[in-house]
Amino acid sequence: MAGPGKVHLRTWGCQMNVYDSERMAEALARDGWTETEAAEDADLILLNTCHIREKAAEKVFSEIGRLKPLKAANPALRLAVTGCVAQAEGAEILARAPAVDLVVGPQAYHRLPALAAAAAGGARLVETAFPAEDKFDHLPARAPARRAPAAFLTVQEGCDKFCAFCVVPYTRGAETSRPAARVIEEARSLVARGVREITLLGQNVNAYHGAGPDGAAWGLARLIGELAALEGLERIRYTTSHPGDMADELVAAHGSEPKLMPYLHLPVQSGSDRMLKAMNRRHTAAAYLRLIGRIRAARPDILISGDFIVGFPGETEADFRATLDLVAEVGYGQAYSFRYSPRPGTPAAERPGVDPAEADDRLARLQALLARQQAAAQAAMVGREVGVLFERPGRLAGQMAGKSDHLMAVHVADPALAAGDLRRVRITAALANSLAGVLA
Repeated sequence: MAGPGKVHLRTWGCQMNVYDSERMAEALARDGWTETEAAEDADLILLNTCHIREKAAEKVFSEIGRLKPLKAANPALRLAVTGCVAQAEGAEILARAPAVDLVVGPQAYHRLPALAAAAAGGARLVETAFPAEDKFDHLPARAPARRAPAAFLTVQEGCDKFCAFCVVPYTRGAETSRPAARVIEEARSLVARGVREITLLGQNVNAYHGAGPDGAAWGLARLIGELAALEGLERIRYTTSHPGDMADELVAAHGSEPKLMPYLHLPVQSGSDRMLKAMNRRHTAAAYLRLIGRIRAARPDILISGDFIVGFPGETEADFRATLDLVAEVGYGQAYSFRYSPRPGTPAAERPGVDPAEADDRLARLQALLARQQAAAQAAMVGREVGVLFERPGRLAGQMAGKSDHLMAVHVADPALAAGDLRRVRITAALANSLAGVLA
Protein backbone atom coordinates (compact mmCIF):
# COMPACT_ATOMS: atom_id res chain seq x y z
CA MET A 1 0.00 0.00 0.00
CA ALA A 2 1.73 3.17 -1.20
CA GLY A 3 -0.30 5.60 0.90
CA PRO A 4 -3.74 6.26 2.35
CA GLY A 5 -6.44 4.25 0.65
CA LYS A 6 -9.77 2.77 1.69
CA VAL A 7 -10.67 1.84 5.26
CA HIS A 8 -13.39 -0.56 6.37
CA LEU A 9 -14.64 -0.38 9.96
CA ARG A 10 -16.52 -3.00 11.96
CA THR A 11 -17.83 -1.98 15.37
CA TRP A 12 -19.04 -4.06 18.31
CA GLY A 13 -20.34 -3.03 21.71
CA CYS A 14 -21.57 0.13 23.33
CA GLN A 15 -22.49 3.54 21.99
CA MET A 16 -19.04 4.80 22.93
CA ASN A 17 -17.50 2.33 20.50
CA VAL A 18 -19.81 3.72 17.79
CA TYR A 19 -18.59 7.21 18.64
CA ASP A 20 -14.96 6.03 18.70
CA SER A 21 -15.35 4.50 15.24
CA GLU A 22 -16.67 7.81 13.91
CA ARG A 23 -13.72 9.69 15.37
CA MET A 24 -11.22 7.13 14.04
CA ALA A 25 -12.74 7.48 10.57
CA GLU A 26 -12.48 11.27 10.84
CA ALA A 27 -8.86 11.10 11.97
CA LEU A 28 -8.00 8.86 9.03
CA ALA A 29 -10.00 11.02 6.60
CA ARG A 30 -7.82 14.00 7.52
CA ASP A 31 -4.89 11.92 6.27
CA GLY A 32 -6.60 11.05 2.99
CA TRP A 33 -8.37 7.80 3.83
CA THR A 34 -11.87 7.11 2.51
CA GLU A 35 -14.41 4.69 3.98
CA THR A 36 -15.72 1.63 2.16
CA GLU A 37 -18.58 -0.66 3.12
CA ALA A 38 -16.90 -3.61 1.36
CA ALA A 39 -14.09 -5.31 3.28
CA GLU A 40 -12.75 -6.83 0.06
CA ASP A 41 -12.12 -3.31 -1.32
CA ALA A 42 -10.25 -2.09 1.75
CA ASP A 43 -6.57 -1.35 2.23
CA LEU A 44 -7.08 -1.14 6.00
CA ILE A 45 -9.65 -3.00 8.10
CA LEU A 46 -10.38 -1.80 11.66
CA LEU A 47 -12.09 -4.12 14.12
CA ASN A 48 -13.33 -1.89 16.95
CA THR A 49 -13.97 -4.35 19.75
CA CYS A 50 -15.84 -4.66 23.04
CA HIS A 51 -14.66 -6.69 26.03
CA ILE A 52 -17.84 -6.69 28.13
CA ARG A 53 -19.57 -9.84 26.92
CA GLU A 54 -18.56 -13.46 27.36
CA LYS A 55 -15.71 -14.79 25.22
CA ALA A 56 -15.21 -11.38 23.60
CA ALA A 57 -11.59 -12.05 22.72
CA GLU A 58 -12.38 -15.42 21.12
CA LYS A 59 -15.03 -13.79 18.95
CA VAL A 60 -12.43 -11.29 17.75
CA PHE A 61 -10.00 -14.09 16.85
CA SER A 62 -12.81 -15.84 14.97
CA GLU A 63 -13.45 -12.67 12.98
CA ILE A 64 -9.76 -12.35 12.21
CA GLY A 65 -9.84 -15.91 10.90
CA ARG A 66 -12.69 -15.03 8.55
CA LEU A 67 -10.69 -12.09 7.20
CA LYS A 68 -7.48 -14.04 6.53
CA PRO A 69 -8.47 -14.94 2.93
CA LEU A 70 -8.69 -11.21 2.14
CA LYS A 71 -5.12 -10.76 3.31
CA ALA A 72 -4.01 -13.74 1.26
CA ALA A 73 -5.63 -12.17 -1.80
CA ASN A 74 -4.20 -8.71 -1.08
CA PRO A 75 -0.80 -8.76 0.70
CA ALA A 76 -0.96 -4.95 1.03
CA LEU A 77 -4.09 -5.14 3.18
CA ARG A 78 -3.48 -4.17 6.81
CA LEU A 79 -5.65 -5.47 9.66
CA ALA A 80 -6.00 -3.52 12.93
CA VAL A 81 -7.73 -4.47 16.19
CA THR A 82 -8.84 -1.48 18.24
CA GLY A 83 -11.03 -0.91 21.29
CA CYS A 84 -11.27 -2.72 24.60
CA VAL A 85 -10.18 -6.19 23.49
CA ALA A 86 -7.09 -4.55 22.01
CA GLN A 87 -6.42 -2.85 25.35
CA ALA A 88 -6.97 -6.01 27.38
CA GLU A 89 -5.09 -8.47 25.16
CA GLY A 90 -2.33 -6.24 23.77
CA ALA A 91 0.63 -8.11 22.31
CA GLU A 92 -1.16 -11.44 22.79
CA ILE A 93 -3.24 -10.56 19.70
CA LEU A 94 -0.12 -10.20 17.54
CA ALA A 95 1.27 -13.43 18.96
CA ARG A 96 -1.88 -15.45 18.32
CA ALA A 97 -2.94 -13.85 15.04
CA PRO A 98 -0.16 -13.30 12.49
CA ALA A 99 -2.72 -11.69 10.17
CA VAL A 100 -3.02 -8.70 12.51
CA ASP A 101 -0.68 -5.80 11.86
CA LEU A 102 -1.82 -3.25 14.42
CA VAL A 103 -3.30 -3.29 17.94
CA VAL A 104 -4.56 0.08 19.24
CA GLY A 105 -6.23 0.76 22.59
CA PRO A 106 -9.10 3.24 23.11
CA GLN A 107 -6.84 6.02 24.40
CA ALA A 108 -4.57 6.05 21.34
CA TYR A 109 -6.87 6.16 18.33
CA HIS A 110 -5.85 9.76 17.62
CA ARG A 111 -2.52 8.22 16.54
CA LEU A 112 -4.12 5.90 13.99
CA PRO A 113 -2.94 7.77 10.86
CA ALA A 114 0.71 7.53 11.94
CA LEU A 115 0.33 3.96 13.16
CA ALA A 116 -1.41 2.92 9.92
CA ALA A 117 1.42 4.47 7.91
CA ALA A 118 3.98 2.52 9.96
CA ALA A 119 2.00 -0.70 9.48
CA ALA A 120 1.88 -0.05 5.73
CA GLY A 121 5.67 -0.04 5.81
CA GLY A 122 5.70 -3.52 7.29
CA ALA A 123 5.78 -2.83 11.03
CA ARG A 124 3.61 -4.82 13.45
CA LEU A 125 2.71 -2.51 16.33
CA VAL A 126 0.95 -2.48 19.68
CA GLU A 127 -0.16 0.87 21.12
CA THR A 128 -2.05 0.35 24.38
CA ALA A 129 -0.41 2.87 26.69
CA PHE A 130 -2.47 5.51 28.46
CA PRO A 131 -0.77 8.61 27.03
CA ALA A 132 -0.37 11.81 29.03
CA GLU A 133 -1.87 13.89 26.23
CA ASP A 134 -5.63 14.14 25.75
CA LYS A 135 -6.53 12.29 22.55
CA PHE A 136 -9.35 14.75 21.90
CA ASP A 137 -6.78 17.55 21.57
CA HIS A 138 -5.30 15.75 18.56
CA LEU A 139 -8.47 14.73 16.74
CA PRO A 140 -9.70 16.83 13.81
CA ALA A 141 -12.63 19.18 14.19
CA ARG A 142 -15.83 17.51 13.11
CA ALA A 143 -16.59 18.18 9.43
CA PRO A 144 -19.60 20.37 8.61
CA ALA A 145 -21.14 17.88 6.17
CA ARG A 146 -24.75 16.92 6.93
CA ARG A 147 -25.26 13.73 8.92
CA ALA A 148 -27.94 11.76 10.77
CA PRO A 149 -30.31 13.73 13.01
CA ALA A 150 -29.12 11.96 16.19
CA ALA A 151 -25.51 11.61 17.34
CA PHE A 152 -23.35 10.42 20.22
CA LEU A 153 -20.85 12.68 21.95
CA THR A 154 -18.32 11.34 24.45
CA VAL A 155 -17.87 13.63 27.46
CA GLN A 156 -16.34 11.25 30.01
CA GLU A 157 -14.24 8.09 29.87
CA GLY A 158 -13.08 5.48 32.33
CA CYS A 159 -14.36 4.43 35.72
CA ASP A 160 -13.09 4.51 39.30
CA LYS A 161 -15.78 2.25 40.77
CA PHE A 162 -14.04 -1.12 40.23
CA CYS A 163 -17.16 -3.26 40.27
CA ALA A 164 -15.99 -6.83 40.83
CA PHE A 165 -17.29 -8.07 37.48
CA CYS A 166 -16.18 -5.22 35.22
CA VAL A 167 -13.12 -4.71 32.99
CA VAL A 168 -13.75 -1.03 32.20
CA PRO A 169 -11.27 0.41 34.75
CA TYR A 170 -8.58 -1.77 33.16
CA THR A 171 -9.45 -1.14 29.50
CA ARG A 172 -10.54 2.51 29.66
CA GLY A 173 -8.57 3.71 32.67
CA ALA A 174 -9.46 6.15 35.44
CA GLU A 175 -12.35 8.58 35.18
CA THR A 176 -11.52 11.60 33.06
CA SER A 177 -13.83 14.34 31.82
CA ARG A 178 -13.46 16.53 28.76
CA PRO A 179 -13.40 20.30 29.31
CA ALA A 180 -16.89 21.76 28.97
CA ALA A 181 -15.89 24.25 26.27
CA ARG A 182 -14.64 21.46 23.99
CA VAL A 183 -17.81 19.45 24.49
CA ILE A 184 -19.94 22.49 23.66
CA GLU A 185 -17.78 23.22 20.60
CA GLU A 186 -18.23 19.67 19.30
CA ALA A 187 -21.97 19.80 20.00
CA ARG A 188 -22.23 23.07 18.08
CA SER A 189 -20.44 21.43 15.15
CA LEU A 190 -22.84 18.48 15.23
CA VAL A 191 -25.86 20.79 15.24
CA ALA A 192 -24.40 22.61 12.23
CA ARG A 193 -24.34 19.22 10.46
CA GLY A 194 -28.06 18.70 11.01
CA VAL A 195 -28.01 16.90 14.37
CA ARG A 196 -31.07 17.61 16.52
CA GLU A 197 -30.50 15.07 19.31
CA ILE A 198 -27.26 14.38 21.18
CA THR A 199 -26.63 11.53 23.60
CA LEU A 200 -23.79 12.33 26.00
CA LEU A 201 -21.62 9.28 26.57
CA GLY A 202 -19.39 8.03 29.34
CA GLN A 203 -18.61 4.77 31.06
CA ASN A 204 -19.84 6.62 34.14
CA VAL A 205 -21.27 9.74 32.53
CA ASN A 206 -22.99 11.21 35.56
CA ALA A 207 -19.59 11.42 37.26
CA TYR A 208 -18.72 14.12 34.70
CA HIS A 209 -16.58 16.86 36.27
CA GLY A 210 -15.09 18.70 33.31
CA ALA A 211 -13.32 22.03 33.69
CA GLY A 212 -15.62 24.92 32.85
CA PRO A 213 -14.57 28.15 31.11
CA ASP A 214 -14.78 29.80 34.53
CA GLY A 215 -12.14 27.45 35.90
CA ALA A 216 -14.58 25.59 38.13
CA ALA A 217 -15.46 21.94 37.67
CA TRP A 218 -18.85 21.52 36.01
CA GLY A 219 -21.19 18.67 36.83
CA LEU A 220 -23.30 16.95 34.21
CA ALA A 221 -26.37 19.01 35.08
CA ARG A 222 -24.58 22.27 34.34
CA LEU A 223 -23.16 20.90 31.09
CA ILE A 224 -26.66 19.83 30.02
CA GLY A 225 -27.98 23.30 30.82
CA GLU A 226 -25.35 24.94 28.63
CA LEU A 227 -25.95 22.51 25.77
CA ALA A 228 -29.69 23.11 25.99
CA ALA A 229 -29.04 26.76 25.12
CA LEU A 230 -27.68 25.79 21.67
CA GLU A 231 -30.13 26.83 19.00
CA GLY A 232 -31.12 23.86 16.86
CA LEU A 233 -30.35 21.22 19.51
CA GLU A 234 -33.78 19.90 20.50
CA ARG A 235 -33.07 16.79 22.56
CA ILE A 236 -30.43 15.69 25.07
CA ARG A 237 -29.87 12.24 26.60
CA TYR A 238 -27.01 10.68 28.57
CA THR A 239 -25.77 7.16 29.31
CA THR A 240 -24.49 5.17 31.24
CA SER A 241 -24.87 6.25 34.87
CA HIS A 242 -24.01 4.96 38.33
CA PRO A 243 -26.53 5.39 41.17
CA GLY A 244 -23.80 6.77 43.41
CA ASP A 245 -23.20 9.76 41.12
CA MET A 246 -26.78 10.93 40.65
CA ALA A 247 -26.30 14.44 42.06
CA ASP A 248 -29.25 16.47 43.35
CA GLU A 249 -28.75 18.96 40.51
CA LEU A 250 -28.97 16.21 37.92
CA VAL A 251 -32.13 14.77 39.45
CA ALA A 252 -33.65 18.26 39.44
CA ALA A 253 -32.64 18.80 35.79
CA HIS A 254 -34.98 16.01 34.75
CA GLY A 255 -37.86 18.14 35.95
CA SER A 256 -36.61 21.59 34.92
CA GLU A 257 -34.94 21.13 31.52
CA PRO A 258 -37.44 20.40 28.71
CA LYS A 259 -34.72 19.31 26.29
CA LEU A 260 -33.55 16.54 28.64
CA MET A 261 -35.60 13.57 27.52
CA PRO A 262 -37.73 11.52 29.96
CA TYR A 263 -35.54 8.43 29.76
CA LEU A 264 -32.83 7.27 32.16
CA HIS A 265 -30.61 4.21 32.01
CA LEU A 266 -29.60 3.57 35.63
CA PRO A 267 -28.09 0.10 36.18
CA VAL A 268 -28.58 -1.62 39.53
CA GLN A 269 -27.32 -5.16 38.67
CA SER A 270 -29.03 -6.92 41.62
CA GLY A 271 -31.75 -6.41 44.19
CA SER A 272 -29.81 -8.25 46.89
CA ASP A 273 -27.67 -6.19 49.25
CA ARG A 274 -25.45 -9.22 49.77
CA MET A 275 -24.80 -9.46 46.04
CA LEU A 276 -24.39 -5.69 45.66
CA LYS A 277 -21.67 -5.79 48.31
CA ALA A 278 -19.99 -8.75 46.60
CA MET A 279 -20.13 -6.83 43.33
CA ASN A 280 -18.61 -3.74 45.02
CA ARG A 281 -21.51 -1.64 43.78
CA ARG A 282 -21.35 0.75 46.78
CA HIS A 283 -25.12 1.18 47.11
CA THR A 284 -27.97 -0.78 48.61
CA ALA A 285 -31.24 -1.82 47.03
CA ALA A 286 -33.14 0.54 49.35
CA ALA A 287 -30.89 3.48 48.37
CA TYR A 288 -31.49 2.71 44.71
CA LEU A 289 -35.26 2.60 45.22
CA ARG A 290 -35.20 5.93 47.09
CA LEU A 291 -33.23 7.44 44.21
CA ILE A 292 -35.78 6.17 41.67
CA GLY A 293 -38.50 7.76 43.79
CA ARG A 294 -36.74 11.14 43.76
CA ILE A 295 -36.20 10.98 40.00
CA ARG A 296 -39.86 10.15 39.38
CA ALA A 297 -40.93 12.96 41.69
CA ALA A 298 -38.93 15.34 39.47
CA ARG A 299 -40.20 13.83 36.19
CA PRO A 300 -43.27 11.58 36.73
CA ASP A 301 -43.40 10.27 33.13
CA ILE A 302 -39.74 9.22 33.00
CA LEU A 303 -38.99 5.74 31.61
CA ILE A 304 -36.39 3.86 33.64
CA SER A 305 -34.01 1.36 32.05
CA GLY A 306 -31.57 -0.87 33.89
CA ASP A 307 -28.93 -3.61 33.76
CA PHE A 308 -29.04 -6.92 35.65
CA ILE A 309 -26.57 -9.73 36.23
CA VAL A 310 -27.89 -13.10 37.38
CA GLY A 311 -25.82 -16.03 38.56
CA PHE A 312 -23.10 -13.85 40.07
CA PRO A 313 -20.76 -15.96 42.24
CA GLY A 314 -22.47 -16.79 45.51
CA GLU A 315 -25.97 -15.80 44.38
CA THR A 316 -28.68 -17.85 46.10
CA GLU A 317 -32.33 -18.25 45.19
CA ALA A 318 -33.15 -15.77 47.96
CA ASP A 319 -30.73 -13.23 46.41
CA PHE A 320 -32.33 -13.74 43.03
CA ARG A 321 -35.84 -13.29 44.45
CA ALA A 322 -34.70 -9.99 45.92
CA THR A 323 -33.84 -8.93 42.36
CA LEU A 324 -37.31 -9.94 41.16
CA ASP A 325 -38.82 -7.93 44.02
CA LEU A 326 -36.82 -4.84 43.08
CA VAL A 327 -37.79 -5.16 39.43
CA ALA A 328 -41.45 -5.50 40.40
CA GLU A 329 -41.24 -2.36 42.54
CA VAL A 330 -39.43 -0.19 39.98
CA GLY A 331 -41.36 -1.18 36.85
CA TYR A 332 -38.80 -0.91 34.05
CA GLY A 333 -39.72 0.29 30.59
CA GLN A 334 -36.56 -1.28 29.15
CA ALA A 335 -33.77 -3.39 30.61
CA TYR A 336 -30.75 -5.49 29.74
CA SER A 337 -30.09 -8.71 31.61
CA PHE A 338 -27.26 -11.22 31.37
CA ARG A 339 -25.98 -14.37 32.95
CA TYR A 340 -22.73 -13.64 34.74
CA SER A 341 -19.60 -14.52 32.81
CA PRO A 342 -16.13 -14.00 34.32
CA ARG A 343 -13.86 -11.35 32.83
CA PRO A 344 -10.18 -12.28 33.22
CA GLY A 345 -8.35 -9.98 35.60
CA THR A 346 -11.42 -8.86 37.53
CA PRO A 347 -11.85 -9.64 41.26
CA ALA A 348 -14.83 -11.94 40.70
CA ALA A 349 -13.17 -14.00 37.97
CA GLU A 350 -11.71 -16.59 40.32
CA ARG A 351 -14.78 -17.02 42.53
CA PRO A 352 -16.80 -20.22 42.20
CA GLY A 353 -19.82 -19.67 39.99
CA VAL A 354 -23.48 -20.60 40.19
CA ASP A 355 -24.57 -23.80 38.45
CA PRO A 356 -25.06 -22.80 34.79
CA ALA A 357 -28.45 -24.51 34.51
CA GLU A 358 -29.69 -22.66 37.59
CA ALA A 359 -28.30 -19.37 36.28
CA ASP A 360 -30.03 -19.92 32.93
CA ASP A 361 -33.32 -20.64 34.69
CA ARG A 362 -33.03 -17.46 36.75
CA LEU A 363 -32.20 -15.42 33.66
CA ALA A 364 -35.27 -16.78 31.86
CA ARG A 365 -37.51 -15.90 34.81
CA LEU A 366 -36.07 -12.40 35.08
CA GLN A 367 -36.34 -11.75 31.35
CA ALA A 368 -39.96 -12.92 31.35
CA LEU A 369 -40.78 -10.34 34.04
CA LEU A 370 -38.86 -7.59 32.26
CA ALA A 371 -40.59 -8.45 28.96
CA ARG A 372 -43.99 -8.10 30.64
CA GLN A 373 -42.99 -4.73 32.04
CA GLN A 374 -41.71 -3.49 28.68
CA ALA A 375 -44.92 -4.64 26.95
CA ALA A 376 -46.97 -2.83 29.60
CA ALA A 377 -44.93 0.36 29.16
CA GLN A 378 -45.47 0.23 25.40
CA ALA A 379 -49.18 -0.49 25.75
CA ALA A 380 -49.52 2.48 28.10
CA MET A 381 -48.38 4.75 25.26
CA VAL A 382 -51.41 3.96 23.09
CA GLY A 383 -53.61 7.03 22.86
CA ARG A 384 -50.86 9.35 24.08
CA GLU A 385 -49.20 12.11 22.10
CA VAL A 386 -45.40 12.01 22.07
CA GLY A 387 -42.54 13.73 20.32
CA VAL A 388 -40.78 11.67 17.66
CA LEU A 389 -37.51 12.46 15.92
CA PHE A 390 -37.63 10.67 12.56
CA GLU A 391 -34.31 9.18 11.49
CA ARG A 392 -34.77 6.81 8.54
CA PRO A 393 -37.30 5.20 6.19
CA GLY A 394 -39.37 2.40 7.68
CA ARG A 395 -39.82 -1.05 6.23
CA LEU A 396 -42.93 -0.10 4.26
CA ALA A 397 -43.23 2.38 1.41
CA GLY A 398 -44.04 5.88 2.63
CA GLN A 399 -43.18 4.97 6.22
CA MET A 400 -40.67 6.79 8.44
CA ALA A 401 -39.18 5.48 11.67
CA GLY A 402 -37.74 7.30 14.63
CA LYS A 403 -37.48 7.45 18.41
CA SER A 404 -39.97 8.88 20.86
CA ASP A 405 -39.11 11.09 23.82
CA HIS A 406 -38.92 7.85 25.84
CA LEU A 407 -36.51 6.21 23.33
CA MET A 408 -39.18 3.86 21.98
CA ALA A 409 -39.15 2.99 18.28
CA VAL A 410 -42.07 4.62 16.45
CA HIS A 411 -43.14 4.36 12.82
CA VAL A 412 -45.61 6.56 10.95
CA ALA A 413 -46.93 6.12 7.41
CA ASP A 414 -46.77 9.59 5.88
CA PRO A 415 -44.87 10.27 2.64
CA ALA A 416 -44.37 13.92 3.62
CA LEU A 417 -42.06 12.99 6.51
CA ALA A 418 -38.27 13.20 6.14
CA ALA A 419 -35.25 12.29 8.25
CA GLY A 420 -34.65 15.04 10.79
CA ASP A 421 -38.30 15.94 11.25
CA LEU A 422 -39.33 16.32 14.89
CA ARG A 423 -43.10 15.95 15.10
CA ARG A 424 -45.85 15.25 17.57
CA VAL A 425 -47.35 11.80 17.06
CA ARG A 426 -50.44 10.15 18.49
CA ILE A 427 -49.71 6.50 19.25
CA THR A 428 -52.32 4.14 17.81
CA ALA A 429 -50.87 0.68 18.45
CA ALA A 430 -48.20 -1.08 20.50
CA LEU A 431 -46.41 -3.82 18.55
CA ALA A 432 -43.82 -6.33 19.72
CA ASN A 433 -40.83 -4.00 19.52
CA SER A 434 -42.22 -0.68 18.31
CA LEU A 435 -45.15 1.72 18.35
CA ALA A 436 -47.33 2.78 15.42
CA GLY A 437 -48.78 6.24 15.23
CA VAL A 438 -50.19 9.10 13.17
CA LEU A 439 -49.14 12.72 13.05
CA ALA A 440 -50.98 14.72 15.70
